[in-house]
Amino acid sequence: MERELARGSLAHGWADESQGWTLNRIRLLIARLFHVGSTVQGVRKLMRRHSWSAQVPVRRAIERDEESIEVRKKVVWSQIKGRRSTWASTSASRTRPGRG
Repeated sequence: MERELARGSLAHGWADESQGWTLNRIRLLIARLFHVGSTVQGVRKLMRRHSWSAQVPVRRAIERDEESIEVRKKVVWSQIKGRRSTWASTSASRTRPGRG
């Protein structure tokens, strides 16, 4: 199975390589190769059992400016967020406000 997954989804007939392997595609591949039916949840558990994990695409926008992103995270976001007034936990309840 790992050998077939390593060949890629394009080799198995899915033209949109940008999506790569999805759980549904792996489920269909298992059905084709081994003539075994399974659910998407079952495929997810099987993949986790064999140490495969969900992957995020590596591609980034050409216009992406890493330097301005770091400045925004460090400077702008810290100004917006501010500091906590106390170490005590807060409450979202309107009737029982948090201490601090």
